[in-house]
Amino acid sequence: MRVMIVAMLVLLCWGIGGGKAEAQPGPADPEQEQVAFDSDGVTLRGAVYRPTGAGPHPGIVLVGGSGPGPRAEYHPEAAAFARAGFTTLVVDKRTVGYSTSHRDFSVLADDALAGVRLLRDRPDVDAAHVGLWGFSEGGWVATLAASRSSTVGFVVTIGGSGLTPLRTQTWFLSNLLRHNGVSGHLPDAVSGPGAAVVDGLGAFPEADYDPVPALRQVRVPVLALWGDHDVKVPSGESAAIFQHELAAAGDHSVTTCFVPHAGHNGHRTTDGFDSVGGEIFEGKPLGELDPGYTDVITDWIHAIAADQAPPTSAATPPQQPASRAPGTHPGLEYAALAALLLGFAAYPLSALGRMMLRRSPSKAGRGPHRTARAVSAIGLLATLGTVTYVVGIVATGAKLPPTAFTVGQPLPWLLLHALALAVPLTAAILAQSAWRARARMDAPLRRQTLVLLTTAMAFVPWALHWQLFSR
Repeated sequence: MRVMIVAMLVLLCWGIGGGKAEAQPGPADPEQEQVAFDSDGVTLRGAVYRPTGAGPHPGIVLVGGSGPGPRAEYHPEAAAFARAGFTTLVVDKRTVGYSTSHRDFSVLADDALAGVRLLRDRPDVDAAHVGLWGFSEGGWVATLAASRSSTVGFVVTIGGSGLTPLRTQTWFLSNLLRHNGVSGHLPDAVSGPGAAVVDGLGAFPEADYDPVPALRQVRVPVLALWGDHDVKVPSGESAAIFQHELAAAGDHSVTTCFVPHAGHNGHRTTDGFDSVGGEIFEGKPLGELDPGYTDVITDWIHAIAADQAPPTSAATPPQQPASRAPGTHPGLEYAALAALLLGFAAYPLSALGRMMLRRSPSKAGRGPHRTARAVSAIGLLATLGTVTYVVGIVATGAKLPPTAFTVGQPLPWLLLHALALAVPLTAAILAQSAWRARARMDAPLRRQTLVLLTTAMAFVPWALHWQLFSR
């Protein structure tokens, strides 16, 4: 029996049996029992999906992905697991201490462990075999919870990342930009300096959470799955990290595999960006829940419940672009930004000061004054526009993702390129004009011109860093 279970699991992981399910009426939903329990001073509410039969049954707590994640989003999984014979708990995520700008994986791990305790205390549950299922963000939370407690019997993840949240997000944004026809170096600006600025602002919660220390403390069997069309998590890199770190921890039952024709959530998709069929949640289809996905999980858990944990195995990951480490020096990014803004703003601020003091402008003629105003204005627009545009893509998660306008570039990015090129060109004109009028320039204008020219020179390497001179 053990050989048959392991063989079936390996075949499913390699893509056999992942075909499209026939359209037919689904089985009746399992019976649900409404529950409430406390965790870290908050009352959490959820539902226990009860399998048929007296039990005791293995138990599984579902840990949702990012966002408010009401339990209805995970009804397809909860119902499928209950039909397979597992007492399944799905919970409405806490609203206290969790928002788009703040979250704490440690607190969420406590919530998951509170759910494990609730199931272990039930007479219809096999207390020795209660585990966690974590989706996306829930993968970080589930492995962290398992690293803290000996009461967790196993861990299943779908779409879990072995990288930090910020690095994972910028990898997804790069995929999204390419999906919208954007080519060139805008993704590099997003994942490099743009990510560093967002990290420094603290606008991306748990941005630098490293899952590796938790993985090294996990001592229970782990099944880590990714859809073969997952565009939100670098699955190949993550699978390698899971295998390496869990093996280093002495975990001898680690299975990593890839669900055929599935997206980030394990449901059916054609390219990772659409959802084929399935239940509607908040106006959007979740994608059809394919038996090839649930069968891998249920067969694996049945083997765990029989104390026959499959040996470690790793399927071949799909081909994906590599992720890029986000910029790691937000302090330097902010210092460079401040220096450029002050340098470009020095000329108009000085002019404003002269007006307030009612002092006459320099007699150097219109040429240097006009060109200096142009350098100042263009430099400020290029610097502020670049940071606002790129950081906006990262901070909003590309809610309105940029679409290619021409030559694979969004229109705002093309305009920023033009402004960036105009900075050194107008600075060169200013230098020539100032040289010709040097005899008629007073000391204040000389200083202002020198500041502008120096700032324009410093702008060039900054613009290269932000990919403004690359297509």
